[in-house]
Amino acid sequence: MTLRIDISGPPSEQLRFVASPLAELTAMLHVLAEPGHHPQHVGWAADVWAGLRPELAERLTEAEFLWRSSQADFLLPARPRPTLAEELDDVDRIDDDTYVTAALVMTCGGSRVHLAAPSPLSDAPARERALDVAQARGARQEAFAERLLADPAAVRARVRDTLEQCAEAFFDAAWSGVAVRLATDVRLKNDLLKRQGVGAALASVSGAVTLAPDGDCIVVDKLQDKATSAQGAGVTFVPSVFCRPHLAVVHAPGWQPVVQYPVAEPSPSEPVSLETVTLRLEALAHPVRLRLLRTLARGTHTTGELAHAWELSPPEVSRHLAVLRRADLLTARREGRYVRYALNIPDLTALGTDLLAAVLR
Repeated sequence: MTLRIDISGPPSEQLRFVASPLAELTAMLHVLAEPGHHPQHVGWAADVWAGLRPELAERLTEAEFLWRSSQADFLLPARPRPTLAEELDDVDRIDDDTYVTAALVMTCGGSRVHLAAPSPLSDAPARERALDVAQARGARQEAFAERLLADPAAVRARVRDTLEQCAEAFFDAAWSGVAVRLATDVRLKNDLLKRQGVGAALASVSGAVTLAPDGDCIVVDKLQDKATSAQGAGVTFVPSVFCRPHLAVVHAPGWQPVVQYPVAEPSPSEPVSLETVTLRLEALAHPVRLRLLRTLARGTHTTGELAHAWELSPPEVSRHLAVLRRADLLTARREGRYVRYALNIPDLTALGTDLLAAVLR
């Protein structure tokens, strides 16, 4: 499955590599929400949570839908600025319809939820659909969506204030530790782009990012089959120390494409028994099971939600989930009459960082 980004246009505008304070803060927030995805940062996340004021910790939980499974598009800027404050100013310039729709896509469950025009701010049926989808994801999602639709200005101001508090609490110190590393990566990538061209620059980003044979399209290995266009404005590549093993991509209509890629080295995997490896590799051999794992990496799902997402029958999904559970690649938690499944990150990590990166990408 691939995401294709059309980059036909002036060669000088095809790619740009720039560090972004806001994008790196977003990656840090994802680490805090899903520390199991990032074994190399578990200690950092624990230290940050331990030092947060209770009010800020509650705020991060309240708005975590904006960065937990996927990042809201406005958190990965296509035109990065030198400072977080400048990038937040740019976010403030986004109109309410665009901001709210981008936020609701994340609140309602990620990029497989589509909230097309008309805007839920002005159209009652669109509003009800957004609230119904958010309600299905949980009480917190529903409450956040209700507040956002009732008073977008207040929610936007609260989100910005939360991010500014994060800067004071932990981001400024962490940014000072990674800024030089990001700047070095940007310089090397831009030099490679200038000397060897687009293909070589993309190859240095990730093995999951390639240039199509015709040279007019970037191909990214992602969960969904989609296509978008840079529309002559080019694609922004943003390095990150905290995002590994994820590869985040902004590709929604109306948004300039952005790719956030990891620059950190992978952590070594822990050895496991041959019997365990065999069982897990057999479980992963079926393409549908691998697809389900990649979906579960974005958050917990029920059998029914997985069946709806991939247009499969619930019994078929149940059979695949049973195989994955026998291989200890899933965990299950009952909530009322539903069972929610989640990815077993530690055991998946034991199979190797390449597999982990492919699933979590």
